[in-house]
Amino acid sequence: MISEEEARRKILETIQPLPLRTVSLSSALDCFSGQDLIARLPMPGFDNSAMDGYAVVASACRKGERLRVIGEQPAGVDRGIRISPGEAARIFTGAPMPAGADAVVMQEDVTRDGDEIVLNVGVDTGEFIRRRGCDLGEGQKILSKGERIRAATLALLASQGFSDVTIGGEVNVAIVSTGDELVKPGARIKQGQIYESNSVLLRSLLQRCNATVRSVENCADDQHSLTEALKRGIRYHVLIISGGVSVGEHDIVKSTLLALGARIDIWRVAIKPGKPFLFGRVAIPIAPSPQSSPSGKGGREALGEGSAASRNDCFIFGLPGNPVSSFVTFLQFVRPAVLKMMSASDGELNPTKVTAESDIDLHNDGERAHYVRGRLKNGKFQPVGRQESHALFGLSQSNALLRLAPGESVEKGAAVEIQLWD
Repeated sequence: MISEEEARRKILETIQPLPLRTVSLSSALDCFSGQDLIARLPMPGFDNSAMDGYAVVASACRKGERLRVIGEQPAGVDRGIRISPGEAARIFTGAPMPAGADAVVMQEDVTRDGDEIVLNVGVDTGEFIRRRGCDLGEGQKILSKGERIRAATLALLASQGFSDVTIGGEVNVAIVSTGDELVKPGARIKQGQIYESNSVLLRSLLQRCNATVRSVENCADDQHSLTEALKRGIRYHVLIISGGVSVGEHDIVKSTLLALGARIDIWRVAIKPGKPFLFGRVAIPIAPSPQSSPSGKGGREALGEGSAASRNDCFIFGLPGNPVSSFVTFLQFVRPAVLKMMSASDGELNPTKVTAESDIDLHNDGERAHYVRGRLKNGKFQPVGRQESHALFGLSQSNALLRLAPGESVEKGAAVEIQLWD
């Protein structure tokens, strides 16, 4: 059993980003940029009005002065108006400034009288003008490699004339949940059985990561069924197995993976909940090509060939069957791995962390780090429900995790660092 820090380090050192791809802006939300992007244009691209009003020459504008209105400039194509002292041009928000004008007076601060306006205020040079490049300079970096592309980022890229963007690769995932006791929701349940919920949980968490779930299977605890399900699952970039990774007689996932040629890098982590955790990898089977020899050795024959991970490996995560354990290990180990495969920067791999005030005394008298589920509200963290690994209701009412190191105590009112997920 290794520490969670060592497990996370080993996983992230093994994972490699997938090949980049180019998509339209409409398909890039919450993806990670595959390259640095530089501004093509200054923003704004020209001096323009920040208000509806009149473009004027400030030095000729004293309170009570009359100015002759010589034209109108709406937002859009520059009409080429030029004004001189004693003149004004009607202008609207976002419209290009007429030549000669160096200020805008708001329409509320003038009185219109036919073809003239009377100034009710004095005017300062530069008033209500948005200067070219005041928001963004040409050549300025607007997006860093590995940065998450948010809604406002997409708007910025569109404003620069980008119609598409290079992002990290699409991560395809298979989920296999194991257990004789599991029944699909909607089916009739018998005494001793439970409805299968982990695949629903994991699928939702993967969707939050922007990964693509290609296959979901429920599998009984027998060698043949599990072998066939795992064979189907290792065709994808990531295979997540829920249950069957502990040490009981019916926990046959590890042995089945080894029989399929998988390399197991991690088995059991000092984390609560979630000790029975597995991480490994196996070469994705390559279908024989038409040029292959009759023996079918068109690629790699052995699934577990070699020790170094490659982009042709399927990465395997075996999560505990208890739902809270599955949830915690996903957040701590699977999520950062999936994001790295998508070319996320190191800073994007970590969950959002905030400082809060503990609402009660807490103590971890165990030898494993304990992730306490709770709720952050009004700056205070309050544990919710039972803290056992099966307690799904309490998890459903939570939005944060508090990590207690082995032997750590927290007093009520103390400042604590918590992880947010929702």
